Amino acid sequence: MDADHRLLTTLMLARGTVDRAAVRRGDADWLAARRREPEAWVLDVCDGAARLVDGEPALALVAGADLDPDIPLTFLGTDDLGAAFFARHLAARDGAEAGDERPDAGTWVDLRRAGAELGSRDAGLMVAAVALDNWHRAHPRCPRCGEPTAPSSAGWARHCAADGSEHFPRTDPAIIVLVRDRDDRALLGRQGRWAPGWFSTLAGFVEAGESAEAALRREVREEAGVVVGDGPDDIRYLGSQPWPFPCSLMLGYHAWVDDPSVEVDGDEIAEARWFSRSELAEACADGEVRLPPSISIARRLVERWYGAELPGDWSRDLR
Repeated sequence: MDADHRLLTTLMLARGTVDRAAVRRGDADWLAARRREPEAWVLDVCDGAARLVDGEPALALVAGADLDPDIPLTFLGTDDLGAAFFARHLAARDGAEAGDERPDAGTWVDLRRAGAELGSRDAGLMVAAVALDNWHRAHPRCPRCGEPTAPSSAGWARHCAADGSEHFPRTDPAIIVLVRDRDDRALLGRQGRWAPGWFSTLAGFVEAGESAEAALRREVREEAGVVVGDGPDDIRYLGSQPWPFPCSLMLGYHAWVDDPSVEVDGDEIAEARWFSRSELAEACADGEVRLPPSISIARRLVERWYGAELPGDWSRDLR
């Protein structure tokens, strides 16, 4: 593996060491027995956040045996030591409605901030829990008949009793790309809603009936007026990262163009600029440009082109 490719092996939200054990999701007796065991642990999740141990980069886990057995939990999987992990979906962060005996146990931290702090096991657990929590909140009713649905398959589906249909979490694929020209400069854009100086790679959703590569070419052309070549070496796929805000999977690329002429759409992208490595370093050191934080795949795509990890003070905030 070439040295700069290793910069994409540390994607903060693509880590995880827990076996999801999907085959167990329909085994109600096994799940009920596991959550009563001493090595069963539960993380609380609510509106994109989870509880972390005060002052420590670790999830504030609750023993499953200490909870009311009738409280619905989502099964997240098991680790190499056999411990089972679950998520409890709270409607409010005080936890009172779930019968929590310790509503102040730990501090609520948003995934955008916690993801870069947590170890691989806890990061993977939190990403899965937040993604499922977002989906359950957004899909309380059957898309076929409009009747209420209830969680099923250990939290990985929702069942409609009215028409018998089963519904599963959605994941929206999106491309994210660092465009490079033949002088090996990088193209970065600023969204219209961002503060001046905030720049990132270009990105967009894959539309129905569209390949990821076609979406990449379309988005780059629409947003920046730049045409990515159609040759086999003009696009290179580098890796992916879940981005549950609320339900995306970011497919990361580098792409090359022959003509660096830029014409932004003025809607999604207000400004786009080409940077050499020295120009980017100077602009970031002076505070003229701020890049995405390390939790994002955009940061890793830029670093792979740059050839090294970038200083933390070159980052914008986590909004």
